[in-house]
Amino acid sequence: MATLLSSSCLIFSSSKLPSNSSPSLFPTLSLSSSLSKSCSFSSSLSISPSFLTFPTSTKRLSFSTTLSVKALKKKVLIVNTNSGGHAVIGFYFAKQLLGSGHEVTILTVGEENSDKMKKPPFSRFSEITSAGGKTLWGDPGEIGKVVAGATFDVVLDNNGKDFDSVRPVVDWAKSSGVEQFLFISSAGIYKPTDEPPHVEGDIVKADAGHVGVETYISGVFSSWAVFRPQYMIGSGNNKDCEEWFFDRIVRDRPVPIPGSGMQLTNIAHVRDLSSMLTLAVESPAAASGNIFNCVSDRAVTLDGMAKFCALAAGRPVTIVHYDPKAVGIDAKKAFPFRNMHFYAEPRAAKDILGWQGTTNLPEDLKERFDEYVKIGRDKKPMKFEIDDKILECLKVPVTV
Repeated sequence: MATLLSSSCLIFSSSKLPSNSSPSLFPTLSLSSSLSKSCSFSSSLSISPSFLTFPTSTKRLSFSTTLSVKALKKKVLIVNTNSGGHAVIGFYFAKQLLGSGHEVTILTVGEENSDKMKKPPFSRFSEITSAGGKTLWGDPGEIGKVVAGATFDVVLDNNGKDFDSVRPVVDWAKSSGVEQFLFISSAGIYKPTDEPPHVEGDIVKADAGHVGVETYISGVFSSWAVFRPQYMIGSGNNKDCEEWFFDRIVRDRPVPIPGSGMQLTNIAHVRDLSSMLTLAVESPAAASGNIFNCVSDRAVTLDGMAKFCALAAGRPVTIVHYDPKAVGIDAKKAFPFRNMHFYAEPRAAKDILGWQGTTNLPEDLKERFDEYVKIGRDKKPMKFEIDDKILECLKVPVTV
């Protein structure tokens, strides 16, 4: 049986939204220290506890708050993917680092003149170069040739998903004197749990490609950190997430959501992911040897995401729930999120780096809807073949 949530019953109680004011990225601490050759601090300050690898029990780790030393300017190389939702992380990270006075080079996989580079965030790379950043394109497997002898203090790999793709970057970085290595992994490597949310230290899938990379990096670098993001939104993102909901809402179509719609997930604005990475660059001693869930500090239900998208669009929404098996469809192809509770919390980043989230979905989705309309996607002809199969099976009428 279909469950309908009519737009007429979507009444929201309003509470004060979290502030979007950004925390200071440079809390200072006076301590006796000496400068190393590459301009990073060495001192007797002890960080405890730190952790790495992948536990065999579900025991969750606790963290002690650590103050960061006032940041020195760094030379940072970002190895950026040319596809998927993660590309926007490198874009935001580069802009934030430049705004903080660091030197940034962003190396994007592939060729500068490819069709992929005509889409955001790549089409907006002028925002990086106009701020003083450098852009390169090429094969990370030959990274030494691509950077042509340039040296860096920090490298972020925001591209590889397995050992073979990341190892050349790690090995080159180590041989080139890079001091800190950061890696964008994925919260998708956590094993499903009966005790959500996922926190740093929970069991991961041993056969996941990211896990092998995390292990290798921790064995090569003494200063390293891993970041595990989930879903993200933000200007310049080119992976459908909120757009999937907008496509249906602006066309007055029902929004089909698998299951009860009460499944919890995590959607962060990419500026929060960028600020977390920047804190790691500016507080390398604190970040070293740690894994961070790179996520928002609030969960949202799948129904809630549909409602927030409708609010952003200023339109009503009708939500339809269905059982994928009964309908005979693959939920992975029919819906942009996992059909289960899947959310993590950023406990380590808060406790160790002093990070604070600013994601505010009701407000942030307004930005995304404005861009959605600006590019004319609300008027673009679309087919909803999978939706139509679901709605036909549930005998839910659709206005054409």
